[in-house]
Amino acid sequence: MTERLTIDRLAHRGDGVADTPGGPVFVPYTLPGETVEAERVPGHPDRRHLLRIDTPSPERIEPVCPHFGVCGGCAIQHWTEARYRAWKRDLVASALRQAGLDAPVGDLIDAHGEGRRRAVFHARRGPRDVLEVGFAALRAHHIVGIDRCPVLAPSLDGAIKAAWAVAEALVPERKPLDIQVTASESGIDMDVRGSGPLSAARMSALAQIAGAQRLARLTRHGELIAQRAVPTVAMGKARIALSAGSFLQATAAGEATLARLVDGHIDKAKVVADLFCGLGPFALRLAERARVAAFDADAASVAALKAAAAATSGLKPVEAEARDLFRRPLVGPELKRLDVVVFDPPRQGAEAQSRELAKSPVAVVIAVSCNPATFARDVKILVDGGYRLTEVTPVDQFRYSAHVEIVARLARR
Repeated sequence: MTERLTIDRLAHRGDGVADTPGGPVFVPYTLPGETVEAERVPGHPDRRHLLRIDTPSPERIEPVCPHFGVCGGCAIQHWTEARYRAWKRDLVASALRQAGLDAPVGDLIDAHGEGRRRAVFHARRGPRDVLEVGFAALRAHHIVGIDRCPVLAPSLDGAIKAAWAVAEALVPERKPLDIQVTASESGIDMDVRGSGPLSAARMSALAQIAGAQRLARLTRHGELIAQRAVPTVAMGKARIALSAGSFLQATAAGEATLARLVDGHIDKAKVVADLFCGLGPFALRLAERARVAAFDADAASVAALKAAAAATSGLKPVEAEARDLFRRPLVGPELKRLDVVVFDPPRQGAEAQSRELAKSPVAVVIAVSCNPATFARDVKILVDGGYRLTEVTPVDQFRYSAHVEIVARLARR
């Protein structure tokens, strides 16, 4: 069944929304003011599949990628830059408003830089047993095969070709794969997940592929298959060896921007905690002028951080501990010695840690987040505990997507 709809606004995931008498209806790849023809998505009464744009918006522009509208990797390539930037900034402002918080939200900072330095490709065999390697289609199980992606950094040149080569060697066994690639100073680091146990012959074949594709390292679920060079990245003065499948900020410019904003809020603190520290993009830079206590549940990342700190001259002491802050947040006596706390949790936020901070005497808290909803929730806990939200800066390192990073400063009243 087809319908003619008028799009009223954009939702927080980038879908156009038609406010109908029966409630909001979501139509991907549409813009406010457009009149479109769409059909119902089976099993999803509030969702539609776009068939045709009858009246396009004057703000509609040509997408930069031929796969846009089919590949689910990007939500918005079809809107003018000014409108896109205003919408993305408002994702943060509206989340704060919904939480009952009145705070100044700065202009969106573009941190796309050269593009994304890490990606996860999916490999599946589709209809007629055809192999596809690329990104998932929007809210669908099939894969959109790609041979290039304009949002990837030049440092990932060759990554898609290498992913196809690895998939061709493994997917005949009908094991769906996730192939994570990360650009390092020594080349592409690739970790393959989903293959199941591999025979010695298959491991040998993969090692040959890694050599032919000039990968720095190839691992399977973190298990080493081949290594030409240790993958490393620079973080401030330090150089850190990546553990297999390590988390990095999506772009180098994004990491540098977030770190600059965090550093700008430290003032003259002598002891700083970096919670959910990962490999230490904040900790290793902050240690250039303050003592740092760093915590993260990922033991491999914490070990890499400790090793990098120990090998870098000119840093103040860095204590690093593997600790699950969801189950064991820092509490009163541990927080009392800290001048500033930085936290940068996964998308689920840092609710437990925020509740402990709300009871603490810590003078300044710097909240970093990739999820406006959980960010607003955690900040509300801190404000209710006596903090004042003094500055909020949105950062766009996931260009063309609905994801936005946030750095905020909170100070004791």
